[in-house]
Amino acid sequence: MLRLLTKLKSDEEGATAIEYGLIAGLISVVCITAAVAIGPNLQTLFDKVSTEVATGAGNAPAEEGE
Repeated sequence: MLRLLTKLKSDEEGATAIEYGLIAGLISVVCITAAVAIGPNLQTLFDKVSTEVATGAGNAPAEEGE
């Protein structure tokens, strides 16, 4: 019985899995926070690009040879 308790005490396999889980969770929180913070700026940028493409396509200069 004492050997079993000693073996369980020195077994770190479960602790390693928990540590990896905590690290993955922390990375996920950081990624989500960054996406939420950058989201409105990206929406503004995409709206601007979309508007420029839509209005600029009709005003493009003709290529030579046409």
